[in-house]
Amino acid sequence: MTDMTQGGPPRATDTEKTLSEDTSQKSRQARRGTGAPATRGRTTIADGVVEKIAGMAARDVFGVHAMGSGLSRTFGAVRDRVPGGSKAVTRGVKAEVGELQTALDLEIVVDYGVSIGDVARDVRENVVAAVERMTGLEVVEVNIAVSDVKLPDEEEEEPETRLQ
Repeated sequence: MTDMTQGGPPRATDTEKTLSEDTSQKSRQARRGTGAPATRGRTTIADGVVEKIAGMAARDVFGVHAMGSGLSRTFGAVRDRVPGGSKAVTRGVKAEVGELQTALDLEIVVDYGVSIGDVARDVRENVVAAVERMTGLEVVEVNIAVSDVKLPDEEEEEPETRLQ
């Protein structure tokens, strides 16, 4: 619709101006790409990334002595002694990662004298908070298997090496 005023040339109404501006802005966006730059593309997170985050978060909980079964800790101790080797942060952690959610299985050794139920609850809370904060994935479950209790008089399975 145009507005004829005082015999002059036709003028566009405010509605026509708005529609015209919206159309030209949409066509510019279509040429540059659709949506905000942060939403273009897809991010995938590997199982190992979630396992590392969960392993670090679980180890931070008071009462968790170690992660993994006795056999995996023994093999890990040997691997740690190899030059260039490092401690396996993912020992005792298994993650299944989907597009939006993840599920975790943890195997822990607790210190003698602590409440296993309290330690398990604290591990779940810490792991869920860390994984969700860092990855944006929803943690649907954290299954915890307590495979051993570390007694005060037991020797460490991974003794310090004398050579530095």
